[in-house]
Amino acid sequence: MSLRQMSMPRFRRSLLLSSLLLAGSFSAHAADEMLRKAVGKGVYEMAVSQQENALWVATSQSRKIDKGGVIYRLDPVTLEATQIIHSDLKPFGATLDTQTQTLWFGNTTHGTVTAIDAKTGDVKGRVVLDPRQRSETVKPLQPRELAVDGKTNTVYVTGVGKESVVWVIDGATLKLKATISGVGSRATALALDNEAQRLYTVNAEGELVTIDTDKNSILTRQKLLDDGKEHAFLNIALDTANHRAYITDFKQPEVLVVDYRAGKVLHKIAVPESLAVLFNPTRNEVYVTHRKAGQVSVIDAKTHKVVKTFDTPTNPNSLALSADGKTLYVSVKQASSREKEATQPDDVIRITL
Repeated sequence: MSLRQMSMPRFRRSLLLSSLLLAGSFSAHAADEMLRKAVGKGVYEMAVSQQENALWVATSQSRKIDKGGVIYRLDPVTLEATQIIHSDLKPFGATLDTQTQTLWFGNTTHGTVTAIDAKTGDVKGRVVLDPRQRSETVKPLQPRELAVDGKTNTVYVTGVGKESVVWVIDGATLKLKATISGVGSRATALALDNEAQRLYTVNAEGELVTIDTDKNSILTRQKLLDDGKEHAFLNIALDTANHRAYITDFKQPEVLVVDYRAGKVLHKIAVPESLAVLFNPTRNEVYVTHRKAGQVSVIDAKTHKVVKTFDTPTNPNSLALSADGKTLYVSVKQASSREKEATQPDDVIRITL
């Protein structure tokens, strides 16, 4: 037997061992990269606090059997629940004032927002924004997205309806300061540039609306597209350093990149129909959820190219980002309808960027 023949089995064993070790390292990396945990029914938006080392998740629970909802405080690393806050009103939208450590939740079906102390979980108070009772003829405006200016302790809330508004709340007194009307039909999205004292939303009429937060008045309403297609602009994220807005469309397979000062579309990024969008200045990336496709896209904000796609079936919904920009959180809803509710709880995914 030649020396070469004698060494071949050892070589094969060494190659097999190396392959197993390499496969094991890839599996460990994949496990570290994405963690998924079931939380509760009706998961919607999230808020992250570095100071409190917490991830809060708003859940509306069952439509049929639960009168209220639940807010879960999760460990941001393990996604294990560390506190459960029961609410008599269902929470949907969520944001955090990092200056006062106040959580704000939108109670969409009750026309109300709730303020909660992030340290204790105690309710600080509520602000009724539209007290009208829903009927066949009366359609109260529904709180949708929330944005907070920590410097002025001011909270902004979109009130969605046929003629939408933006509500302005004094966070210190828990009082409604102003109602900005005339933002158009189905104005859902909200993004704040507090340094420039500008607030942005989009509506079902395909317009970008710019609001002066010093005067609480509309500066411009600009039509973004006139291409004859059906659009449903839902959410908006800002890259304030480059004066760009990223706008998702639930009807067309694209994300718009807009110069928000000029109201001009700069790029159309080809992706599936989209829902949530989030800009990460630390990594210069944009994250987008594609509910129908069951995916989350990572977009390079410099090249406007999709550089990575995470498969997150069934229905990825909202996004949240850690303060250091290194961790992305995604809420994922189970397939559900008014006729047939999901039987399993919705999930939260932690992605290491």
